[in-house]
Amino acid sequence: MSTERDWSIAVAAAPDGVRVEIGLANLAGQPVTAILALDREEARTLARALLAASGDAMERTFPRAPKGS
Repeated sequence: MSTERDWSIAVAAAPDGVRVEIGLANLAGQPVTAILALDREEARTLARALLAASGDAMERTFPRAPKGS
């Protein structure tokens, strides 16, 4: 398994909320960075959506508990 990835994410507090930077190393041959400036409510909504998506992905990846658990 490779430890390198072709994306990055950075989050920092901003005076009026949160700044999220998502970087893609190679999008159509060019590096691209998307910057989201979110207020606190938008940041909470994004965090809840990401948490729900990760849980959904986990359930699809591991639909049943291993035997003996």
